[in-house]
Amino acid sequence: MENFKKLVDIMAALRSENGCPWDKEQTRQSLTPFLVEETYEVLDAIERNSPEQIKEELGDLLFQIIFHCQVAKESAEFDINDVIDRISRKMISRHPHVFGNEKFETSEEVLKQWEERKKEEGKQRDSILEGIPNQMPSLLRAHRIQSRAARVGFDWDKKEDVIEKLDEEIAEFKEALGSEDQAAMQDELGDVFFSLVNIARFIGVNPEEALRRTISKFIHRFRHIEMRAADMGKKLSEMSLQEMDSLWNEAKDKG
Repeated sequence: MENFKKLVDIMAALRSENGCPWDKEQTRQSLTPFLVEETYEVLDAIERNSPEQIKEELGDLLFQIIFHCQVAKESAEFDINDVIDRISRKMISRHPHVFGNEKFETSEEVLKQWEERKKEEGKQRDSILEGIPNQMPSLLRAHRIQSRAARVGFDWDKKEDVIEKLDEEIAEFKEALGSEDQAAMQDELGDVFFSLVNIARFIGVNPEEALRRTISKFIHRFRHIEMRAADMGKKLSEMSLQEMDSLWNEAKDKG
């Protein structure tokens, strides 16, 4: 708690009359990009499985939270203590099987009562799909929406059914390609993505993480092509697709 108070005091000093000009100019709107950026840097550190990086990036994210709380405190809206109190009460309320007398044996039972508690709190007044942020990355948002719908039984029985749905959507996308109708192609491609997310959810894979890992893999292998081309004294623009593909396979073999 002493270290936590020290960090809160540092933030207050940065925003004080004799503090940092840049920090004093910030608003919650101007800070939004940094909050998003720090969140993704935490995810990147987790993907790298680096405890030191995770520790550092979590610190940066925590600082952003404290920054927002300081801005709110200056407007007499709330402070970090109010935030901590609110989340503490929420976690106790949503875990009656830990802090109360309820008995839940499975994760599914826990999630079901979690949604019921959220309804009681007024978080889902009309629909189980309410409360999922529009600003979420689309793959993650689709995953969350599908998971919510599945909790009330709107789901496939087996993965073969989900695969069949994907095949259906791909066929419709191919048909749209033939028509060269831009709006139709966009709609059908969106349906393909949505079906892929459904498959990921059904087999227990986070689609955002899966795509992020593939992107990292692509970058690693493409960098290998660039470095090998440089070793050979060639520019990529001077190489044939076959040459680059050979180097790509070389990178794949190295793992």
